[in-house]
Amino acid sequence: MITPLHSTLRRALIIERRKYVITLTVDGLKLSLKGKRRGIELTWASIVNGEAALARALQASVGAFPLKEGHEADH
Repeated sequence: MITPLHSTLRRALIIERRKYVITLTVDGLKLSLKGKRRGIELTWASIVNGEAALARALQASVGAFPLKEGHEADH
């Protein structure tokens, strides 16, 4: 049986050696750098109907998670 999401669920992630927090709510999800309030927010409805891809592309184009000064992305 699957447990319904009734309250906020927060988990830590490490992506390319950077620490993030993902927050899941009944309305959607938010991904932000650890220690920061701003981040990428998506509603479940936007993910389901395809608007999420457009929103993510726009956020990426303006640098939602800029690299720290003096650091380059590892490829």
